[in-house]
Amino acid sequence: MKKIIILAAVLTFSFTALHAQAVKFGFKAGLNYANQTGSDITVNSKNYKTDAITTYHVGLLVELKLTDGFAIQPELLYSTEGATYKNAIEDFKNELGYLSIPVMAKISLNKAISLDLGPQASFLVSEKNKFDAKNAETFDFGLAGGLSLNITENFFLQGRYVLGLTDASKEAQVKNSVLQVSAGFKF
Repeated sequence: MKKIIILAAVLTFSFTALHAQAVKFGFKAGLNYANQTGSDITVNSKNYKTDAITTYHVGLLVELKLTDGFAIQPELLYSTEGATYKNAIEDFKNELGYLSIPVMAKISLNKAISLDLGPQASFLVSEKNKFDAKNAETFDFGLAGGLSLNITENFFLQGRYVLGLTDASKEAQVKNSVLQVSAGFKF
């Protein structure tokens, strides 16, 4: 995992050196509305339904403007995801903390709004639940899409949906899905 983080940092700084005049650094934070969906959600031979949980994300970003209407925005986020599992007898919260690396292509629709699309790789770093920790997958890959609204030259708002494409558990076919609303600052 450390090698991947170092590789992402080296690539980000390489792009920065090439396009120093069109680079903005920033940070963002916001709320997640996360759930785990899939077929056959079974834990310890019991079937469960899931409900979404409200959590948070926080992190850093680099916006690399390549043309007037196109930019690449790699990010490094700490994001909590998961769900509340319920059946007739019990319920419990499954909260997973990920180090997420989305790489968004930003297509400007006008001076204030951009369409953001791209892949996201996430690495499990913490887990708060009643599951056996050995049952969680440590890598999650997904696709992200959303909109960014530049309020000022430096302050922005974002809405994004991340659809997990890989299973979050070794024992059940469940995938993470999260709706993110963020506020951030670029300088």
